This record gives sequence, C-alpha cells and structure tokens, in this order.
Amino acid sequence: MSWWVRLIIFRGRDRGRGNVDLWPRTVHTSCFHRPRIGPALTFGLAVLVGVGLWQTSGGRGPAYVAIVREPVGIMGTSCRLLVVVRQSDQSTADVALAQAEAELSRVEALMSTWIDRSEISRFNAAEANQPVPLSPATRDVLQAARAAHQATGGAFDVTCRPVIELWRQADSLPSDLAINQARKSSNWSQVDLSQPAATKRETTTRVDLGGIAKGYAIDRAIGALRESGVAGGSVDVGGDLRCFGRPPEGPTWRIQVRDPWDDGVCGVFEITAGAVCTSGGYMRFTEIAGRRYGHIIDPRSGRPVDQAASVTVVAPTAQAADTWATALS
Repeated sequence: MSWWVRLIIFRGRDRGRGNVDLWPRTVHTSCFHRPRIGPALTFGLAVLVGVGLWQTSGGRGPAYVAIVREPVGIMGTSCRLLVVVRQSDQSTADVALAQAEAELSRVEALMSTWIDRSEISRFNAAEANQPVPLSPATRDVLQAARAAHQATGGAFDVTCRPVIELWRQADSLPSDLAINQARKSSNWSQVDLSQPAATKRETTTRVDLGGIAKGYAIDRAIGALRESGVAGGSVDVGGDLRCFGRPPEGPTWRIQVRDPWDDGVCGVFEITAGAVCTSGGYMRFTEIAGRRYGHIIDPRSGRPVDQAASVTVVAPTAQAADTWATALS
C-alpha cells in the first residue's frame, strides 16, 4: 500500500538577515512501498505541549491529565516523553514513560556510533570477512536503510561514514581526490546481510545510522506507550517526534517548525497522529576558512548539502519521516 509524506522546504543561500531567499512550500510525494522503511536528523521542531500536568476533561466525563518526563542523556540531545491518562490512573503513566525511555536507550546502545560497544561500532571496527552478530533490530534498520538507498536513488546512504568523518575532521577543504577515495572506501556492494552475522568485504567499509535510527527508536518508544494503554502520547527526541491518540489540549497535536535562519517559528500546523521530523545543517556544522558547512553530506557528491536550509517531513512513522527528511535535504 502506498502512502504520502508532506514536505515543508525552506531554501536560502544568504545567511544575512536582509537577503535571505526564504520561501515555504508544501508539496506531496508518493513514498515507496515499505517493509519497515522509514530522520535526521533533524533539528528545529517543537511540539507545543509544555512540561507538567494539565486537566483536559473540560467538565465532561473523567478528567484526563498529561504527564511529561524529560530524560537526560538520551542520544546526546533533548528528549521529551508525554502521556495522557485519566487522572485516577497516573501509575499507568509512570510505567509507560519508563518503558518508552528504556526502548530509546536500548536502540541507542545497539546502533550509536558514539558508543564503542554498540553493534554498529563493532561492525565498523571489524576486519573484512569477519562475521559480526547483529540483533534483529539492528538488522531491520540496516535492511530498511538499504531499501531507502534504492528508493531515493542514492540520496540516502548510511555507508558514506568515511566521507562524514573526512569533513568532520577537516581543518581545510578536502580535495576532490580525498573525497573520491573516502567515497569509494565504503558502499553497499561491500556489505553482506544475507547471514545472521553481517560481514563486509572491505575493512574500510563503515556505516552511520544517524539518519534513520532515531526515527526507529521513536517508533519503538511509541509502541511501548501504546501497549501500556494510555489515551495518547508523544515522543520527541532532538526535535523529531511522533504522537498518537488524545492530545493534551484540543482535538489535534499542534506543531511549530523552527525558522532555520532565526530563533523564531516559520510555520505551524496540526496533526491528529503521525510523525514529524526536520533535517537541516544550521544546528550542526563545520567551519572551514570562515565558511560554515552543514553536517548533512550528499553521498552522491561527497560534499555538504546547501540547497535546502530546512526540510520537514510528516509521515505515518518516525522512521519514514527521519529517512526522508535526510534524503530530501
């Protein structure tokens, strides 16, 4: 079954306040059929739910409350978990929030390149033809990443980590030769996922799931909230979020998109359920010779992207929104 994603793209080449070519537009694009295909990264998104406790009954029927938890240290960024429950059932909220946080931490422990003992770090450090056992979760995300590579014509490619490292560590502009060598050192043709243990054909092959694993983790956390029986909830990690069920206030979840050129808001919209992820290079960047280069690399050119200051995607799952926000950047 095909489905749709909504895109909000903000473009601009000049960061000066008076000369920014900033224009929002909303378009629709048909997404590929997904086994579990699914954002970046993704910055500049906030859900207007606040922090604390609200009564939402309006005097009609049982009172509902929204309870928020903000765990520290999840994926190195901000994290906000929210559940809506009956006022008399706050113990359910405590269990649901704990389970959602545990899911986020579990995925991070498996797939983060910042954790030396994660499965992805062990795969990256392995020698050629050395089997590396993978959990079903990590294998699923890698398979989804490979499908996304094909569906996006190579715009989404988790095997371009050597190029990411090249730009991250550069104190001068990388040469064309260095970029080409880094790109050739790692690609999907060198990765074998046909066996329970993954192998790579070249020692230089490395992957980075930063453009998809956070979305997957958010979906897992949402699943934990749903299974707990809460009336509604949302999971927001670093500005990427997914929500479902009864909102804390009103009939819809109200979302605001951060202006990539300023500290304000450049757009507000409402959804009843689904995921919203934003990708842009304005929050994380490398400065070389006085110029800023965003952290998002086009794997086809091996260079930082500069066509879209911000891309926001609305999709049924956070994994889909996360992936497509990165690819469309």
